[in-house]
Amino acid sequence: MTQTDSSADSQMLLAVPTKAARKAAASTVAALLSRTDCADIVRVGIPRALLYYRYGVLWTTFFEQLGREVVVSDISDKDTFDAGERISVDECCLASKLYLGHVQSLIGACDAVFVPSLANKGHRKGFCTKYQSLPDLVANTFYDRELRIVSLLVNETEEKIDEKSAFIALGQRFGVSAADAKRAYRAAFSAQQRADRVAARAQERLMARLDQERKHAQDQKPDRDRTVEQAPASAPRSGAPSMEPPIDGQLVAARPSQVRHEAPLAILLVAHPYVAHDPFVNGGVVDVLESMGASVLYADQTDHGKALHESFEFSETLPWIVNRELVGSVTLLHAHVDGIVLVSAFPCGPDSMTNDAVARCIQGKPILSLIVDAQSGTAGLETRIESFIDILRYQQRGGYLHG
Repeated sequence: MTQTDSSADSQMLLAVPTKAARKAAASTVAALLSRTDCADIVRVGIPRALLYYRYGVLWTTFFEQLGREVVVSDISDKDTFDAGERISVDECCLASKLYLGHVQSLIGACDAVFVPSLANKGHRKGFCTKYQSLPDLVANTFYDRELRIVSLLVNETEEKIDEKSAFIALGQRFGVSAADAKRAYRAAFSAQQRADRVAARAQERLMARLDQERKHAQDQKPDRDRTVEQAPASAPRSGAPSMEPPIDGQLVAARPSQVRHEAPLAILLVAHPYVAHDPFVNGGVVDVLESMGASVLYADQTDHGKALHESFEFSETLPWIVNRELVGSVTLLHAHVDGIVLVSAFPCGPDSMTNDAVARCIQGKPILSLIVDAQSGTAGLETRIESFIDILRYQQRGGYLHG
């Protein structure tokens, strides 16, 4: 071997590790840059849809703790839905179409939109696939628009990434230290817990008041019955309308509330938070119920830990955590309500299974199942709710026998 050949071989041997070193260095720089790829984001947009109604306080507080400004999209309306429907595929559910409309409304109003990917929080605590695929759905829908997406992944079963770890990693991408990111998450988690406790305690107070009023009305019932028995023959019979003083010479039938003191009517509304608390999605169901004198309790405002634990008594295999919390709430509040209204946004897959199981397995309470869509007319919805309330009132007065 000549000296020239030996020198060439040496250069080739040295070139291999040099290329590898350069590649490794480039990867290291890219990794370091990716860790703070969100540091320039000042305004974070959050769509007012889907799990915003479950984790909105957590998300908002976290970014505010990082020193960012949070921009939440406006309240849902038909224009928002129509915008989302135009850019959605037909297979998207009503809630997903509305979500895309909210995302579109944030374009230009913020530096980036927060779109998390939530797979599960453990075994039998999964989220619907639409929550898992949201970042891909948004990215592909708005691929030709200047939309920057900030995301995180929560997947405890496969990826071993819990919520806390995901948010700490996200905080570091915004350029803060791990310790500061941890403090931001702790503050956000506490704020969400406080908000949940406030809602749960308010509902517990409402239930206690309704139970007390119902007991009082029941105690007064024997006195009313004796009054009817002792009344003169000319007095109206129990259940028949009494007559108010004449108006313009005509007798006017008194309203039921003027005839007798009725027990309060408590209705448990069982629906995803984005349905229960978004009037556009639920079609005004809450307004109709309250206009008819019913007090509405929300299944999603029951203590989440208790409801989740209770749900395993109902089903060991139910895979969705939000539906678990709703089912657990049904079993916990069953004795405190007069009727149950199940509301689902078309065409929700998890609800189609869960609501059917509730209707089949929950006994002793009348159940009304409603599926809402994007139709603007509410006459049919109101008619069904009015009929349901009439049935509950009739049952409350002893119109049905319980065997």
